[in-house]
Amino acid sequence: MSKLSAVLLLLLLLTAGTVPTSARYNVVMVIFDDLRPSLGVYGDILAHTPHLDAFAEGSTVFTRAYSQQALCAPSRNSLLTGRRPDTLHLYDFYSYWRSFVGNFTTLPQYFKEHGYYTYACGKVFHPGLSSNNSDDYPLSWSAPVFRPRTEQFMNSPVCPDHGGGVLRKNYLICPVQLQTQPYKTLPDIESVTEALRFLESRKRSRSQPYFLALGFHKPHINFRFPRQFLEHFPLNQFFNYTKDAVKPPDMPDVAWNPYTDVRSRDDFKHRNISFPYGPISELQAAQIRQAYYASVAYVDDLFGKLMSRLDLERTVVVVLGDHGWSLGEHAEWAKYSNFEVALRVPLIIRSPEFPLTKPQRVHSITELLDVFPTLVDLAHLPPLPVCNRSSPEQQLTCGEGKSLYPQLQGVGLAEDYVALSQYPRPGMLPTKHPNSDKPKLRNIKIMGYSLRTDFYRYTLWVRFHAHDFSRDWHNIYGEELYDHRLDSGEEFNLASLPELNAIRLHLRRQLIEAVG
Repeated sequence: MSKLSAVLLLLLLLTAGTVPTSARYNVVMVIFDDLRPSLGVYGDILAHTPHLDAFAEGSTVFTRAYSQQALCAPSRNSLLTGRRPDTLHLYDFYSYWRSFVGNFTTLPQYFKEHGYYTYACGKVFHPGLSSNNSDDYPLSWSAPVFRPRTEQFMNSPVCPDHGGGVLRKNYLICPVQLQTQPYKTLPDIESVTEALRFLESRKRSRSQPYFLALGFHKPHINFRFPRQFLEHFPLNQFFNYTKDAVKPPDMPDVAWNPYTDVRSRDDFKHRNISFPYGPISELQAAQIRQAYYASVAYVDDLFGKLMSRLDLERTVVVVLGDHGWSLGEHAEWAKYSNFEVALRVPLIIRSPEFPLTKPQRVHSITELLDVFPTLVDLAHLPPLPVCNRSSPEQQLTCGEGKSLYPQLQGVGLAEDYVALSQYPRPGMLPTKHPNSDKPKLRNIKIMGYSLRTDFYRYTLWVRFHAHDFSRDWHNIYGEELYDHRLDSGEEFNLASLPELNAIRLHLRRQLIEAVG
């Protein structure tokens, strides 16, 4: 960082925390589950997202933002604590950081401790053990989290079979008529309705600012959405989405995710899709893509209802996805990998402090870790301390990301940053048992660390010891190098080319240093 940038950053941070509570902005954080940047504002010509695109018109759009792991619970706990999966020791769904690692302060907890009323609707933390079966209430939230009553029917017979007559369960593609659904509604509709109720109630409590988190279930599978959203997406648009029909020959086997959750769905498991490499037929592939885009259009419509009731002159709003989702790139589906399509997410921030009339695009590398300190600075709370890299677990209130507040100010836009992500595997080859897409901690034998720089993605798969969370950098199971200047789809693994040895070894050293 240049001296000028450092001085300006220091001045910005020193002024934080000086705003009286009654004058502070409200904060709304909207999380979409499994949302890649399939939005019009990100240049996707197939997307139908008028409300998110309109929101972006007055916002800063971060074009290269990355999740720390392409799996819901690790990604969300990393986002909400500001700490990497390696610090939380969470790579699956089965541990709660406060009892397993440390009593770390969360993003909503930080706001609550500084005078905000904090409330959540829908899927914010991943439900279950990883959030103490309570969505981290009461530590993170001022009131119990709203969970839609129709969530209980997510694995019930609610999907019309492809003949349209009988309701089935466990379907992947599930367009519905609302009148056929339990309570004639869907979970995300319930969450938005509750968020609107909350916003109306806070009009009577202007003396206390609020932090509202709204978590959409979609476009996470199964693709259950009101049928009318298919009308925006003719099936023939999705046959030539990608030319990838088979696993790239130079992709290490350990890097492959066999999309077991897609295969297990009742409308796909009898389609004779060979394990682990498929392929899925062209028709099936087009149908999955169509349903994904329709699911995105559905939650975009709900997002528009939320925005219509927000006072944007008094509210900071951040919109993001928890990780991406493969739609046939590398002949893979779902998440569970270290590729760009599984890790890159939309990140859009709007603040009354920085009024805009058109999108301000920031192309520098950002991480979801950066959201916690950024929102703290946008609310002008005392800055979140940066964790000591050598022992982040010993500090209860700190973050491992950087604040994007200077970039929102237009400072430091030319700085070089990197994103660090990771994914575990139980072995070198894809397996059903243990599930190599979602291995439990006790089964993890390999960790893939992925470094995204301005030009490259470099991924190294190394021996991992689950009993003490250590790694052996000399025991390598796979290595990948992709040059995004020539290969934005990460199709050609350059790691074996001798003429790139110097770059590869430099990136390896950089990755090892970043992991610490």
